[in-house]
Amino acid sequence: MDFEIPQKLADYLDELDDFIAREIVPLEQQDDNVRFFDHRREDARTDWDRGGLPNEAWEGLLYEAKRRADAAGHYRYPFPKEYGGREGTNLDMAVIREHLARKGLGLHNDLQNEHSIVGNNVGLLLMLEYGTESQKAEWVDGMAEGRRGFAFGITEPAHGSDATHMETTAVRDGAGWRINGEKTWNTGIHKAEYDMIMARTSGKAGDARGITAFLVPTASEGFQVEEMLWTFNMPTDHGRVSLRDVRVGDDAIFGGEGRGLAVVQHFFNENRIRQAASSLGAAQFCLDESIAYAQERKPFGKPLATNQGIQFPIVELQTQCEMLRALIHKTAWMMDRYGAFSVSDKVSMCNYWSNRLCCEAADRAMQVHGGLGYSRHKPFEHIYRHHRRYRITEGAEEIQMRRVAGYLFGFMKQRAPKGVDEG
Repeated sequence: MDFEIPQKLADYLDELDDFIAREIVPLEQQDDNVRFFDHRREDARTDWDRGGLPNEAWEGLLYEAKRRADAAGHYRYPFPKEYGGREGTNLDMAVIREHLARKGLGLHNDLQNEHSIVGNNVGLLLMLEYGTESQKAEWVDGMAEGRRGFAFGITEPAHGSDATHMETTAVRDGAGWRINGEKTWNTGIHKAEYDMIMARTSGKAGDARGITAFLVPTASEGFQVEEMLWTFNMPTDHGRVSLRDVRVGDDAIFGGEGRGLAVVQHFFNENRIRQAASSLGAAQFCLDESIAYAQERKPFGKPLATNQGIQFPIVELQTQCEMLRALIHKTAWMMDRYGAFSVSDKVSMCNYWSNRLCCEAADRAMQVHGGLGYSRHKPFEHIYRHHRRYRITEGAEEIQMRRVAGYLFGFMKQRAPKGVDEG
């Protein structure tokens, strides 16, 4: 067994750090762009006069960072070579995501809207796997460059984790389909030209089969963004939409009729392990900052670090980080070797625990830093508010724990490793 990070990957982390220092940090400091990351960040990022939407200058800055990263060969790192990528593995991406998040808030990596100089473009991966040839011709180039994308319309006002009970329907209507229903927490809908709408086309509530994914133009007659949902961490790009007799053709079907649920599930594990790594990196940043501060802060004439009340909580959290890092690396390596769904139990373990750990580490950092930690002059409150969301999205931690229990007690079955006949 070899627990060393592969030398090629270690060298790439150095390459990334050099790029960040040369290109991204100067851009972050230019024209007062730092306002999006210092104590003014939430206000600077939010256009309060437009209902709390992301500020246009903020989104423009993110795009410029991605453009530079793409030009330098970083943004498409996990993509196939034929699309300009380096075919980064799950282990690569787990290590990279932790590395970037451990640097703290910055233009290199801001998870509030999944921004990173190393892209985690799930939409593109889905398009490459499930898109028709005509869909790929229309979408791939723009998605690879970060210019285009579609929103995800899965969750409904009355249905969250119980996605198979969705009430949105699509019925045959002449040469196409007529869609009726509602979606909520429709991320990215403020800018998206298309929304990937999940709708039941056959079967009954609870059936996994019979749900179809449609790429629906948001300009369609009957498609309406009803409201943007304000959140714990503003700005908001999460909308509630309604569809009233929205008509689309067969060419809007994405991934095959009745197979929509498989589309979104396909990359859940890959996305969840990367999210777990990001939360671990953010947790480690909070602890690194707390350790440094406790050594320099000297109330009553001695460093905070000499107090066991400071030491012991940080020791417990650091121990969890070390154990979680080992499990994340092992799980990502197993995903690469045996297939993304052969270790679903471990992916869920990594995901729910890392998200919870990040919140605990951010809370502890606030406590160690005292009043300054509670203020917006330190990033801990922002980290807490953002990563608290991950304990609900991408499968609430209770759902993740339920999945683990399902595998432990035999109610669910893991997929067989690559190349093994499931019988």
